[in-house]
Amino acid sequence: MKPENSGFTASSKLTDSQTLSLSRPMNRRKLFLQRSVWMLLKQGGMVFEKDLRLEFRTRYALNAIAMFAVITLTAVSFSIGPTKLSPEVLAPLFWIILFFAAMAGLSHVFVREEEQQTADTLRLVLPPNAVLIGKWLFNVVLLFGLELIIVPLYMLMMSAVPKSGTVFFTILILGSLALSSVATIIAAIIALASSRGALFAVVAFPIALPVLIPAINGTKLAYEGGLFADSYSDVQVLFSFTIVIITASVLLFEFIWNK
Repeated sequence: MKPENSGFTASSKLTDSQTLSLSRPMNRRKLFLQRSVWMLLKQGGMVFEKDLRLEFRTRYALNAIAMFAVITLTAVSFSIGPTKLSPEVLAPLFWIILFFAAMAGLSHVFVREEEQQTADTLRLVLPPNAVLIGKWLFNVVLLFGLELIIVPLYMLMMSAVPKSGTVFFTILILGSLALSSVATIIAAIIALASSRGALFAVVAFPIALPVLIPAINGTKLAYEGGLFADSYSDVQVLFSFTIVIITASVLLFEFIWNK
């Protein structure tokens, strides 16, 4: 019995050790990948924190977006008076205000680095994708923060409360993520141009058009009181476009950032 047991045990140990040796390189690669992704996210968080502190100190982008949105809303509200607008007008008007308000401030995320001559330092100390993650996260947070002001003001001043809140906020969240993604990569491209302000909106508009069309359709549906299932195609387009633009940004940003 002894030799049989010992032989069985040795064979089992050999099999385990072989399996372990085969799985070790895979485990090492997996562990390395996990550590690399974690390090990239951590460095992106550092860029986000730096931009957030600078923004709260200067409030340049915050003031630019907020002032543009409030002034536009006030002008439109006074011009239409007590007239009740239809969903066909309310939805595009809402996204036009949101788009141009975003264009007024989101480009500053890279322009500031060039103006303050800190872009070269970032290039030296951080990998390109960490910078992209930090800048994208900052633009997302900035746009969502300002929507907390713009959306209630729009509903109040235009008497535009959506009948379907689920559709409205789903489209708003996905549309804002897509707009922030477009604005971040376009801001990186035009940061070195001389006339950045005008160029940013001109270059961003054709790329943002696939965002605006389903966003307007979905918002119109929300004002009409449509079901979530009816907006499914718009949600799919917005979600897919966001994934595509983020993937393209990750692949191309290193070439753009290092000129």
